[in-house]
Amino acid sequence: MLLTIAQLTSLDVPGVSRMGAIPASMERLFQRGSGEGVRIDIRQDVVHIDLHLVLKKDFNIRDVSRQVQHDVARAVSEMVGMQVGRVNIHIEDIDYSQEPEQSQPAED
Repeated sequence: MLLTIAQLTSLDVPGVSRMGAIPASMERLFQRGSGEGVRIDIRQDVVHIDLHLVLKKDFNIRDVSRQVQHDVARAVSEMVGMQVGRVNIHIEDIDYSQEPEQSQPAED
């Protein structure tokens, strides 16, 4: 449930294109609490979240990251009632595949 809340809340923030891939490691292969673009660690009833994101072009990385941190922490706190220790944002890529503006034909 925490994974889903973190994913959906992140994707709802303007500027987030999609969840990114979590870099592979041997530790992650055997670890529970990981989902597409989200890693969650719970220690002493405090949630620590790592989010791997792909952002849309033309958005301020710092502003989008701060908004995601705020929104995810609030959503987890309100929906599950757990204390959030940290929300780390990892920008994995920028999505430049959005539709380019229509180019005007050159005048002769």
